[in-house]
Amino acid sequence: MQVISTNIAMPKTITWKGKEYLTGIYKNPVSGSILLDKEDVFKDSVIDRKFHGGNDKACYVFSENHYQYFKNLYPNLEFNWGMFGENLTVSDLDEAQIFIGDVYKIGEAIVQISQPRQPCFKLGIRFNNQMVVKQFVEHGYSGVYLRVIEKGIVKVNDTWELVKKEENSLSIKDVFKLIYQETTIDQKMVIKALNISSLATSCKKDLKKHWKI
Repeated sequence: MQVISTNIAMPKTITWKGKEYLTGIYKNPVSGSILLDKEDVFKDSVIDRKFHGGNDKACYVFSENHYQYFKNLYPNLEFNWGMFGENLTVSDLDEAQIFIGDVYKIGEAIVQISQPRQPCFKLGIRFNNQMVVKQFVEHGYSGVYLRVIEKGIVKVNDTWELVKKEENSLSIKDVFKLIYQETTIDQKMVIKALNISSLATSCKKDLKKHWKI
């Protein structure tokens, strides 16, 4: 994997169902590097810290490989890197091969995979169509959230170096399917997910809520 674009946002006010929200989903590429800090990306706008930022969601990563799929669905939209609210746009991210707890070195930063992205209505606002949330789930490629172990500078063309592979874990794709795509509970898989110490706490709560555990 290689970094294609580094993206941050200025806060923007949006209106949904008659209510105003401040959001940082409107990310755009920056010409220089970005600093991955312990709870967010330095100088990025993280507004709703109940659902974004923090130790488990310091940085969001999405693959350039899936842009074309959504460009085909929304041919009249103007796309730029950061369209999905990601801080890092990368090449060849494979959610089936990246596991919860895996540790990578990106540029100067050391990061750990913490959970898949769980899309909300703000992605629909970004695309001017709430159907994109369902389409995102059905497409099945969530991108990943990172926990920053050692903060550091990341820039375009930096590559990902696997530092440590988490043993007895589940892939990002597995966890995403458990939350959104499975209709019949696989008790062993759910329990296995809940027992992964490096899986984000909020993600564990959502798994318990989804399967009424």
